[in-house]
Amino acid sequence: MEPLFLEPIFMDRIWGGSLLKDKFNYNITSPTTGECWAISSHEHGDCVISSGIYKGKRLSQLWNENKELFGNTPGDKFPLLTKILDANENLSVQVHPNDEYAKNNENGELGKSECWYIIDCNEDSEIILGHNAKSREELESMVNKNQWEKLLKIVKIKKGDFFYVPSGTIHAIRKGALILETQQNSDTTYRLYDYDRLDSTGSKRQLNIEKAIACTNVPDANFDRVYTVVLKDNFRCTTFVSNEFFSVHKLDIFGECKFKHNKPFSLYSVIEGSGKLVHGTSEYNLIKGVHFILPYDIDEFTFSGNMEIICSHI
Repeated sequence: MEPLFLEPIFMDRIWGGSLLKDKFNYNITSPTTGECWAISSHEHGDCVISSGIYKGKRLSQLWNENKELFGNTPGDKFPLLTKILDANENLSVQVHPNDEYAKNNENGELGKSECWYIIDCNEDSEIILGHNAKSREELESMVNKNQWEKLLKIVKIKKGDFFYVPSGTIHAIRKGALILETQQNSDTTYRLYDYDRLDSTGSKRQLNIEKAIACTNVPDANFDRVYTVVLKDNFRCTTFVSNEFFSVHKLDIFGECKFKHNKPFSLYSVIEGSGKLVHGTSEYNLIKGVHFILPYDIDEFTFSGNMEIICSHI
């Protein structure tokens, strides 16, 4: 009965920068670190438990061998993945498949619906979210003619914004944004456009235009950003999204507050501030950049301090 703290995994990206080191004090030497895989059991980045009785074991190993920690949730893969992204330059314009398409075309991989919490961004930051094509034929024509300004929907962003990005949505994070991403446990991305830039070998990165067009939702869907807020004496809980893939909340802690834990398991990422987690007679220090899972057998716990925490669960 103890929380599972994890060691993040860092990924270099052509569009990465230094904010993961500068903002979270992670031990990173590369100047182009784009992604922190904070809670992940994916084969491309499988986090190690950093302390406690399961120290040294990978999250995928616990999922396979200790299902009781996760309420015996069915499935051969841990369902969620938490990342922090530093977009020092524009990410490619891309789309992710749904579960059915990924299963049939990507060796049983899960689909990838995701969502973004804007931790911080430049004053003029934007994202691409959606498209203007009225039919798949029009979509294909606009892509082939490189009519990106006509095709793509541009959205201004600010610190504290949240966006749900379901599978089949054309999207891109643009430069100047630091984002926490909650997603299905998948690493399948189909690129539509990459600004004709070159990688470290002097080559253009691979595009996946045929698959991307096949996966894109046409016409584009609009999603209302309607949040539920619960305010108590020492905390505020904002629910951003709750669907078949995940529920995502933001906890603002300003004091001591007790919580009931009635989920099979829950994922937590401290994105600002510091404090403590208390369970029974055990006390754990929490600082900005710490990520952990509360397993099934923890039914009550206490947060104290001044913190901003992103929480997710299935």
